[in-house]
Amino acid sequence: MKLSCLQENLSKGLSIISRAVPTRTTLPVTNNVLLSTEESRLKLVATNLKIAITCWIGAKVEEEGQITVPARLLTDFINSLPNDKVDISLNPNSKAVEVRCARSQSHVNGIDAGEFPPIPTIGDGAVAKIKAEDLREGINRVGFAAATEDTRLVLTGVYFLAEGSDLTMAAADGFRLAVYKTTLVEPLPDKIEIIIPAVTFAELSRLLAEQEDPVEMQVASNLNQILFRFKNVEMLSQVIPGTFPKYSQLIPQSWTSRTVISIPDFLRATKAASIFARDGSGIVRLHSLPGGDIKAGSVKVSARAEEIGDHETEFDAIIAGDEAKIAFNGKYLTDVLGVLKEGQVALETSSPTSAAVLRPVGSDNYLHVIMPMFVQW
Repeated sequence: MKLSCLQENLSKGLSIISRAVPTRTTLPVTNNVLLSTEESRLKLVATNLKIAITCWIGAKVEEEGQITVPARLLTDFINSLPNDKVDISLNPNSKAVEVRCARSQSHVNGIDAGEFPPIPTIGDGAVAKIKAEDLREGINRVGFAAATEDTRLVLTGVYFLAEGSDLTMAAADGFRLAVYKTTLVEPLPDKIEIIIPAVTFAELSRLLAEQEDPVEMQVASNLNQILFRFKNVEMLSQVIPGTFPKYSQLIPQSWTSRTVISIPDFLRATKAASIFARDGSGIVRLHSLPGGDIKAGSVKVSARAEEIGDHETEFDAIIAGDEAKIAFNGKYLTDVLGVLKEGQVALETSSPTSAAVLRPVGSDNYLHVIMPMFVQW
């Protein structure tokens, strides 16, 4: 193998695949990045056996070849080089890679590419396309609601249902549920229904940061893997086996009190209350008071801890229906308000012990269900 490429491109490529390099592994070669030549480009591959990320960068290839080298060492070293041409060559006898840039020269010992885990191919599975901004928003609004503990494996993933032109993503951890709906670029002939690991979505969000073109998603015919394809980048992920809960049964169909609140005001008040709630089991209380013909409605957001003190913020709100009192884990509120960020949100409740629904005002493609905490008022 003998090639040359720009330091800037190689550094960016290594950054893209680096998150697929495991921090702990029983297979040492997965600590390496696979370097190989392919169609006058340099191909970089990393895998932790659950996800694999492949990136292609432009290169001038003089001799074909492939080798694996320690990923973190190579990444740190390339990042330290000046923005100049990098020459890479492989000694086939010693498996050492020589790296030259400007007046710098290094040798890195590698492991034969044949020992690197083969990256599966999807074959002729179903293909769907989605706008990058729609996928970004879906990941942002749903991924955080997935469970972090694997006591129920299916809850550590995001439910993914593509049917016709519609795409639904849902995640739940037993205390909250997030559902996001969007449309595909082109309708699908057949339904796709899988559960994608939430950690895959976290990495996908990072890869989507600068993506503008539609993302191609291809699911294996046996529904055990999904491939996300971008410009010069691919990410392959395993799919979680099992059946996702029928989440529609968890969404309340009616309310007795509906409070429309400014999201920035609500988030600011919840963050302040959460400081006092740290020593009070994280409990944040909400008290919605309807207004009259002249007086506007209001919401009181409060928290108290016996040994610390208490806090209350009151602000105006539009309230339909009855007076309402309900308490939540403050983190769950700040999580969802933090991804909504601006505009107004409607809080729909029916009793202090029943699940509540948060819906962005003016948008019908997202909802968030939160289970309340039981408190003495």
